[in-house]
Amino acid sequence: MFSKIPFLQPQRLIIIHSNGIKNFKPPPNFDHIDFPEKPKLRFLDKVPILPPNVKPPKMQKKLKLMRGPEEVHNTLLHKQYGIIALGGGRLKWGHFEMIRLTIGRKMDANRMFAIWRVDAPWQPITKKGQGQRMGGGKGGIDHYATPVKAGRVIIELGGKCEFKEVKDFLHDVAMKLPFKAMAVSQEILDKQKEQERWEEENNQNPYTMKYIIQNNLGGCYRWLSPTDMKYFCKYV
Repeated sequence: MFSKIPFLQPQRLIIIHSNGIKNFKPPPNFDHIDFPEKPKLRFLDKVPILPPNVKPPKMQKKLKLMRGPEEVHNTLLHKQYGIIALGGGRLKWGHFEMIRLTIGRKMDANRMFAIWRVDAPWQPITKKGQGQRMGGGKGGIDHYATPVKAGRVIIELGGKCEFKEVKDFLHDVAMKLPFKAMAVSQEILDKQKEQERWEEENNQNPYTMKYIIQNNLGGCYRWLSPTDMKYFCKYV
């Protein structure tokens, strides 16, 4: 026996066309924007330049340079667009070149500009050769890097353009960085701050992470690190 399939009636497409005066928003005004002398990102040195009679110094790891929030370079100077770090990490020279080449190729230099908001690689990272024994002193300098904290603005991009024009290639660059990052505009940053303020004022749950850590609920002091006690597990 074959099951009966109900006959499907073709649906009629009704198009309603309304005539009248259209109200479109005026285009944004970019007369207040000041362009720098060089619109593209400048080339950064792979190795810091030292005097000829100075031996390149070595450093400790200093993980504190990547932990916690960025307290200085966390706002957009030109109040337009940029890439902001969501976590800590190190930028190598290859990441700087990837950012410079990608943005220089995708942006329109006639009406856009981009500037660096991070320093060139300056922190020496040491490494021992393959198969060496333990001991023997600190290894030689392998490369240089730039430590970045959460909330640090990596680059800024502005000019006579809207966010929808630059969002795609800024997002592509942010996804290739060695830490979590995102493409932002000034409106996005303002909304995030307003959302954080609203959540803090309207929170009805008294058991926040700050309350739990400060009161040692469940004996959490046994497995929390000093960084967790300082930032209340907000920055990993």
